[in-house]
Amino acid sequence: MMIGLGQGSVAGPDGKPLVIVPRVRHEFKYIVPASMADDIRAYVQMFCEKDPNAVGHPPSYTVSTLQLDSPSLSLHFAKERKLVNRFKLRVRTYGTDLNGTVFFEVKRKETDYVCKTRSRVSMSEYRDELYTDPNCIPHFATEEETRNHIEFLRLSRSIGARPVLHIRYDRESWIGTEDRSVRVTMDRNLRYRKAEGYRFFGAEPTGWRVMDTEVGLRRPFAGMILEVKSALGVPVWIPTMIRHFGLVRSGFCKYSTAMRLESLFGGGSYSATSERCHF
Repeated sequence: MMIGLGQGSVAGPDGKPLVIVPRVRHEFKYIVPASMADDIRAYVQMFCEKDPNAVGHPPSYTVSTLQLDSPSLSLHFAKERKLVNRFKLRVRTYGTDLNGTVFFEVKRKETDYVCKTRSRVSMSEYRDELYTDPNCIPHFATEEETRNHIEFLRLSRSIGARPVLHIRYDRESWIGTEDRSVRVTMDRNLRYRKAEGYRFFGAEPTGWRVMDTEVGLRRPFAGMILEVKSALGVPVWIPTMIRHFGLVRSGFCKYSTAMRLESLFGGGSYSATSERCHF
């Protein structure tokens, strides 16, 4: 049973529905104690299977993200002040060996929905000129990906964006067995450091500051970020899970959390709108 407007699945060669990444989707975030992870995982596994890109138990992978912003931090403040129809600019890779793929992403928040577009290049092709040279546009597999990349560059240059923070975390990931647009993730070991140009940090163990603490989460516990994503049709088991665990939705943003913490480390205080953040 689905709630709202559903999205059909397409069968793959093995007869199983393909993973669908909708252009527009719901995203629900919750801050929960780590002690709840086992119970939530047991519930989720009744409706989901492990993400094929994840390894181990629980199935996980590492996410590394360069957060871009204007010199005045306009994207950060747009989130903190809950402006309507805001967007983020980020560049993302997975793992720490720096041998994979780099994704250029524009993530838009449009009233109650989230829309994400992305383009991708191999790490071997990744270089500063992709940001700084207007004529340096890689060859992409599809016209849509080319348009996505040009839109990323347009927005980036329109605000004078540059890398501000490098954020990293470990993500446990599950995908719906019937509705392949559904993803349930639990993010742990949230950490960040100031960006050093456009480079990604590798497996360096030092230099990172922790975010998933009581201070970072603004909760009386250290914990993790539970996120539920789906197309416009939300399976009924999701609101049932929310009620069962007494989950309270939160607008947690890793980038803005890191910015608030950095202002504290710099000796400042901050309000709900983080007006003391500066780099």
